Amino acid sequence: MNNMDILTLLTTRRSSKKLTAPAPDELQMDSILQAATQVPDHGNLTPWRFVVVESEEGMNRYRQLLRDTVTQNQMGEEAMAKAERLGNMAPMVVAVIASPKSGKPEWEQELSAGCSAYAIQLAAKAQGFDSVWLTGMWVHSPLLKQAFACGEKEKIIGLVLLGTAECEPSAAKNTDVSAFTQVW
Repeated sequence: MNNMDILTLLTTRRSSKKLTAPAPDELQMDSILQAATQVPDHGNLTPWRFVVVESEEGMNRYRQLLRDTVTQNQMGEEAMAKAERLGNMAPMVVAVIASPKSGKPEWEQELSAGCSAYAIQLAAKAQGFDSVWLTGMWVHSPLLKQAFACGEKEKIIGLVLLGTAECEPSAAKNTDVSAFTQVW
């Protein structure tokens, strides 16, 4: 897959919710993060930053933060079971944080951060890894925001989980583009 052509990469990337080791190594992660910095960025503001959770200690802390989020918000047993699943879904997590700067609209900078999360997924796939991008209640968790040292205007755009898929991702989707495309 190292020689995957770009169009194949773009049309076959799928989310994988059952990820295992191996995850990207240090050199591969450097390439992935380099790709994440090459996204559209109006004004070259670098309106994003990343927190990579990969060590055993880091993953244990991440899992505890998910559980503590459920407890703090009194979300119940079903949410706790989900936190347990998410905490063990992948060997590596990259928190993508929108970190807006002055000079351009914040919404543009948040879109740029979103592009960086997608670039992480694509660069990981190009190197033979799989991923899933999580949002929901987790990106709004005050505990995760504090742990990731988020400032007042910063937002967690997503948690990108990385690893190797335990099974083949689902088949192609959205192949009938006419349902949501207008041509002038």
